[in-house]
Amino acid sequence: MNTDIANGPAKPFLRWAGGKSWLIKHLYQYLPTNGFNDYHEPFLGGASIFFHLKPTKAFLSDLNKDLIETYIEVRDNIDEVIEQLSLFENTKEFYYSVRHENYDSKAKKAAQFIYLNQTSFNGIYRVNLQGVYNVPFGYRTKNFFEPDVLRNASMGLANAELSHSDFTKSIDNIKENDLVFLDPPYTVTHNNNGFIKYNKNLFDLGSQHALSSYIDKIKEIGAYYILTNAAHHQIEEIFKKENDKILHLDRASLIGGKNAKRGNYAELVITNII
Repeated sequence: MNTDIANGPAKPFLRWAGGKSWLIKHLYQYLPTNGFNDYHEPFLGGASIFFHLKPTKAFLSDLNKDLIETYIEVRDNIDEVIEQLSLFENTKEFYYSVRHENYDSKAKKAAQFIYLNQTSFNGIYRVNLQGVYNVPFGYRTKNFFEPDVLRNASMGLANAELSHSDFTKSIDNIKENDLVFLDPPYTVTHNNNGFIKYNKNLFDLGSQHALSSYIDKIKEIGAYYILTNAAHHQIEEIFKKENDKILHLDRASLIGGKNAKRGNYAELVITNII
């Protein structure tokens, strides 16, 4: 693991569609007033809430194996990841050459993941039916290579346990007075009645019901949870629980092509922290 002194606070090093950086300014309203013990995040994504809270002990997981392996390499092997990233170039030709590579080295795979994430179209993570990443080049001018950000993230991840798993597996690590932050893939569109076709293959309404049962177990243990989800009447019905709060927040949509609709969308925040 990297032992260099961090140059600043740890923050996300990945762009992530549906990320929760917008929630940070509201988060203080929902945290337990007496604090919490361990932190759990089973839909890790860009990890903006984890990096903001800086918990002493964290259990982080995601069903995206490539994502989790990237976090592990950033935590444990940051020097090699940075060395590999320093060789990459933000050009269309180089992007597609890296996109088609199948590296053997875990550090090179992590560098590839970070590079593609930072230089692709809107930072979207998408694979085809064969599981091959197929997002086009993004023509992005922002510098994709930020060694200090990566080193600080490595230090921030030092006390985190990372695992590639379904969210249901994480229940075994949760104890009384722990905090569980839940940001599942959205099954429905924000404050509309339409269902997101591509997400139905990833996290359908059956998965939402399974997550509701998982939350029941969290409450039985005596732990806290904060759930974010799309504002939709079916989602509210699934997660409506006695004594828990359901709040509506508006946020700006930041993902989409030039012809996509952008504007304010309603999000749900549901929690047992009163």
